[in-house]
Amino acid sequence: MWRRCARLALRCGRALGSRRLGRALARLPAVPLAAATVGLMIASAAQVKRPPAPAPRLDTPATHSNGPAARGDAARPLPRLVAPPPGSYVLPVIQPGPDGSVLDTAGRAVPLRAHTSGRVTLLSFMYTYCVDPAGCPLLFSTLYGLRERLQATPELARRVRLVSLSFDPVNDTPETMARYAGVLARADQPLRWDFLTGRSVAELQPILADLGQPVAIQLDAQGKPGRLYYHMLKLFLFDRHGRVREIYSSAFLQPDMIYNDIRTLLLEEDATRSARK
Repeated sequence: MWRRCARLALRCGRALGSRRLGRALARLPAVPLAAATVGLMIASAAQVKRPPAPAPRLDTPATHSNGPAARGDAARPLPRLVAPPPGSYVLPVIQPGPDGSVLDTAGRAVPLRAHTSGRVTLLSFMYTYCVDPAGCPLLFSTLYGLRERLQATPELARRVRLVSLSFDPVNDTPETMARYAGVLARADQPLRWDFLTGRSVAELQPILADLGQPVAIQLDAQGKPGRLYYHMLKLFLFDRHGRVREIYSSAFLQPDMIYNDIRTLLLEEDATRSARK
């Protein structure tokens, strides 16, 4: 029974986008492992069977031009998990970060790698007009809470960056992204939050493919790619070398766990720096 539950826990953890959770559960004793595995099976089945949301129209206006800070109350609550202490575990390297070119809020073309290296970085994909409570608002609420928590300790905040990259280069122009970001994108804050978009769907697709972010393409009236939509919510954690170290799905978008993962990577940096002295 224990071996069967352990295998199921690992499989369900992978399906929900958190292999580390599956490995942690697989080390539990038989009885709690069985109960936890049943919960994981239900959660993974619900995520797989969830029907795709209808694609918003291309002419849908951005509804948060004054910045999104007032939102977040629509985000659904998630069951809380007990996060292990920072530094008590290792986050293995999953893959190198993607290459590609993006646009910042000033309309400058910059390498994405410039926004995913140099600091521990959380990268998310979004739309400025998304209203799905289990989608972009949930992700924004989580990132905003992490930002507030990290900025309370400036020496930590200065080593962390948040990046929000739009799926929709047609609607989410650099000007729209700047309005959406509001004061969150100010460069004089310890924790940087970069709001980016793309020049075209064709330039965004290789970035998404490198990260294993499945999407569908919506065509405009002329039959040309207009934007990417219907995506599974994912949040990517990068180390300061631009390598992906963890991927969070909506089922495990736990602020305490993400915060401890950030701290774990920072402690790893400190240990590496000390070893070189």
